[in-house]
Amino acid sequence: MLDEVRDRERAAEATVRDFIARINAHDVGGIIASCAADHVFVDSLGARLSGRDRLEQGWRGYFALFPDYRIEVHRMASDGEVVLACGTAAGTHARSRGAWCIPAAWRAIVIDGRLTEWQVYADNKPVYEILSKGA
Repeated sequence: MLDEVRDRERAAEATVRDFIARINAHDVGGIIASCAADHVFVDSLGARLSGRDRLEQGWRGYFALFPDYRIEVHRMASDGEVVLACGTAAGTHARSRGAWCIPAAWRAIVIDGRLTEWQVYADNKPVYEILSKGA
């Protein structure tokens, strides 16, 4: 029983690692393919985004705004289908070239090998300051 639980947790963590690799590769098609049909993205302010078309637009827009956006995970833990990761997020604003790197955490829910939810926890003040100066 314990081995089955741990196997599920390892599989969920592997799914999240793959999802992050797709984010770091800016592979929008792969990101969307990793998500369940009812996937919900929750940003650091609590705004929710769902629907494959809206998710695709959101990721494409974000990568256009920050063409070198990258996530680096330092630690990951899981409990059943819930995976928590912490590390840093970084990027450079396309127009102003203002760079930022912030501590961040993410919560993913993985069911049947697909992400049903991806939530970001970060203090985006440095990002907002760059956006306000370089928009």
